[in-house]
Amino acid sequence: MTVLSLSACSAPAGGQDTGRIKVAMLQPPRSGLSPFSDDAFKLSRWSTAETLVNLDARGDARPALATAWTRTSERTWEFTVRDGVTFHDGSRLTAQVAAGALTRATQATPKPRILDGVELTARAEGGKVVVTTREPDPLVPHRLSSPQLAILAERAYGTDGKVDPVGTGSGPFKLVKVNGTTTATLDRHDGYWGTKAKAPGIDVSFVPDGAARAAAIRSGEAHIAEAVPVSQAALLAKETISEVPMPRTNTLYLNTAKGPFKSPGLRAAVRASIDAGQLVRGVYEGRADVASGLLGPALPWAAEGRKSLGERTAPASAKGVAITLATYSDRAELPEVASVLQQQLRGAGFAVELVVREYAHIEEDALAGKFDAFVLSRATVLDSGDPVAYMQADFTCDGSFNLARLCDEDVDRAVREAAAADAGPARHAATLEAEAAILRTDAAIPMLHERVIQGDATTVLDSAKDPRERVLITAETRLR
Repeated sequence: MTVLSLSACSAPAGGQDTGRIKVAMLQPPRSGLSPFSDDAFKLSRWSTAETLVNLDARGDARPALATAWTRTSERTWEFTVRDGVTFHDGSRLTAQVAAGALTRATQATPKPRILDGVELTARAEGGKVVVTTREPDPLVPHRLSSPQLAILAERAYGTDGKVDPVGTGSGPFKLVKVNGTTTATLDRHDGYWGTKAKAPGIDVSFVPDGAARAAAIRSGEAHIAEAVPVSQAALLAKETISEVPMPRTNTLYLNTAKGPFKSPGLRAAVRASIDAGQLVRGVYEGRADVASGLLGPALPWAAEGRKSLGERTAPASAKGVAITLATYSDRAELPEVASVLQQQLRGAGFAVELVVREYAHIEEDALAGKFDAFVLSRATVLDSGDPVAYMQADFTCDGSFNLARLCDEDVDRAVREAAAADAGPARHAATLEAEAAILRTDAAIPMLHERVIQGDATTVLDSAKDPRERVLITAETRLR
């Protein structure tokens, strides 16, 4: 898409654009803006669809459409529904409506990602929604914060399983029109239950090309641009660029089940040979953070509570050890990261063969353990805002995404204890113990934490800079 087409399709009806916020977004809708899909995050970023619970900057659960909640048993929670909420179609939020929305999410095909492996039922009792899980789950409030569990008006849910968010949300902005995968239009919802939006509306254009999104900020065709590529950031004025730490870590996974990296000493040799600072300065042009653990600055409690790992395994000699290092090309920086790593590992004595393919053509081989080392950009916080699920998937014996093929009794025990801990400081501490157990194995070498780069015109005030990428335009966002 060209910048000219961005200008043409983002102008609101009637040609009046004063005060309206023009946004260039990375990906077009893939599932008709269904909240049960990843499109839910667009509805959340536009502040049109809301959830029972929100997460604060530390990842702790806070009231939204639910004003309070109580855990009444190991498997049951009660959520008090906020009074006085009117949907964009004029209907009212009730416990019955909220329970119905959650029930439809559990019945959706495919099921929303936040409910993977979770059996959950919801019913209304008076002004409360009673949520019951098959297994004890201390993270139920956090799960209900996922944009994929947004509560829409009853009219949104069709008998065919499709969901229509147009005019059925409850947020400060009302979605009034969607033009396929090209544009979307939102207007201020004057009947909003909370603080009214300061901007009269939002005009969204979907612009997959990163250079075009950056150019739209330079030309004034967009007020806000999502996900500006590192290569384009230097072309923008400093005052129009914001960098936010993402809960995403660029990690080198080592195959512990077979090959050279069954040896703890050779894994330690890899750890000792990597210069992450060179990757940050060179590949990422300084727009990333050197990793001190699996969990980065997007989770401030991790740095606050992290302790020394103590004595580590000593590196063994790597001279002449042949290894295969692999990564994928879908993320532009990763092939260059792998190339720099190849040189660093060769400097330590390894003989390194490099394999780069598209992710769809390499994932199966990676999970099957066909490579000795694999570079992955990995989201460490999934939809619940909690990193334990990532640790379970990547590092436990039964993990579904265990690229390192790690099976370590101490790691499994630490992850189980973290999964069982209550949300808050106790869970944070247990999670850091699990992180330490994983790092001591050297099965995964965290290298750097990525940042999301957002473009904001100098006329924009109070756009959200959210590491979890759930919020972009809020009721406070406006133009000067």
